[in-house]
Amino acid sequence: MRTRFISKTVSKRQSARITQPSLKSGKGVKVEKSVTIDRPIEELFAFWRRFENLPRFMDHLESVAERPDGTSHWIVKTTSGKALEWDARIIEERTNEMISWQSLEDADVANAGSVWFSPAPNGRGTVVRVSMKYSPPGGKIAASLANLFGQGGETFIADDLQRFKTLMESSSVAL
Repeated sequence: MRTRFISKTVSKRQSARITQPSLKSGKGVKVEKSVTIDRPIEELFAFWRRFENLPRFMDHLESVAERPDGTSHWIVKTTSGKALEWDARIIEERTNEMISWQSLEDADVANAGSVWFSPAPNGRGTVVRVSMKYSPPGGKIAASLANLFGQGGETFIADDLQRFKTLMESSSVAL
């Protein structure tokens, strides 16, 4: 009986662990964007931390499903309509300050990043900053071409953050 318990524990850990970095040093595309939102840090952090909320303002994100083992499953639609999927794990979280994540092995889009929440100057809301590195299908050349046509990661993140601002500053948003 003890052997069965150990093997279940090991297999559960193995299924969700990161066995190697999803992005090698010097690889991938880095994007950093920020926005100031006139809402308290606690509200913005709580809303973002419920990953199921993210498709409400991330147009390309079809769904996010959180799992009991601490991982989450992400599905995005490309501009051509193709679905890309991956599993991710939070690698660090500080309540009302930051969330960092990394995709697990075999991701359609290897990615890692963080979202930071900090007080805006003069008590004027919260600065939300996303720093992300990803390896797009087709590599850096495809990413450069997509950016030329306004369909790259920088454009998506900037647009997503602007929609997040609009959503959160509206009086009708349900947290």
